[in-house]
Amino acid sequence: MKRLLAPALFALALAAPSSLLAWGNTGHRMVGQLAIRALPAELPAFLRTAQAARDVGELSREPDRSKGSGRLHDQDRDPGHFIDLDDDGRLLGGPPMLPLAATRAEFETGLRAANLDSWKVGYLPYSIIDRWQQLTTDFAYWRVLKAAEANPRWAANRAWFTADRIRREALILKGVGELSHFIADGSQPLHVTSHYNGWGDGPNPAGYSTAKLHGPFESDLVAATVRPAAVAAKMTSLRLCNCTPEQRVTAYLTATNRYVIPFYEMEKAGGLAPGDPRGTAFAVERMAVGASELRDVIAESWRASAYRSVGWKPVAVQDVLAGRVDPYPALYGID
Repeated sequence: MKRLLAPALFALALAAPSSLLAWGNTGHRMVGQLAIRALPAELPAFLRTAQAARDVGELSREPDRSKGSGRLHDQDRDPGHFIDLDDDGRLLGGPPMLPLAATRAEFETGLRAANLDSWKVGYLPYSIIDRWQQLTTDFAYWRVLKAAEANPRWAANRAWFTADRIRREALILKGVGELSHFIADGSQPLHVTSHYNGWGDGPNPAGYSTAKLHGPFESDLVAATVRPAAVAAKMTSLRLCNCTPEQRVTAYLTATNRYVIPFYEMEKAGGLAPGDPRGTAFAVERMAVGASELRDVIAESWRASAYRSVGWKPVAVQDVLAGRVDPYPALYGID
């Protein structure tokens, strides 16, 4: 496959940032699969199988594959794939990203004060945090169901516990796939900058390219030249920050933003030209960062899930694991 875009793909590359597919199918699939293959042994066995890696790889593409479902669907979701930071870390000339507002409602309020909105600026940090929090809840349910299934004192409802655990495992795979997608988006420097597809119309004292570089870099180049083994070799060891999701996500995206200028410098030096290894090396390193971050966030989510409560009326995971509380009424539902 050639690196240069075919005419139809070139038309796609000229589209707005919300239409661009970060890393494309090849890259998103690769990040999801490699993260699952690198999960520590403490994670549930069902999530560490070869089939789970394949499933997460495919499911990681879903936030892009769902595009085109309808105007409301796309307009609401597309900005969740990016956040447009200026060179000074501000949101399109408005407020800074840091500290990150606790909710999207508060984020939107701050943007409105600067005559901006999240549909233009993007809200990628919240896409990641939302899926992280949901995954933690799904893991908490799984822990409770697994423990209840094994407890002989609650055998009367074992069949239901088993069936609900299987349903929860399917939800976990879907949730990990979505989390994979947005974390991978966050490793691509052109998804965290106002210079998302060429430098744009503003001041450009360094003379960086104004060509539509987004699609050729993250899709064509990756599909043609990036291999899973190269990405896996660049992945880092497990790093748990023991911090809040908000702290980890903003640190991650801020770090990615620091690669915007190096990307444009690399392109200016010819690094995206056919046959030049620098573009491939840049993509490999960024995808390895995404796969490492996804693995780490999944592990942190799993650990946090042990200290949650689930169901209604809520039962603490630790109480179920210790055999103190039969979770069936809370899980099946007392209206």
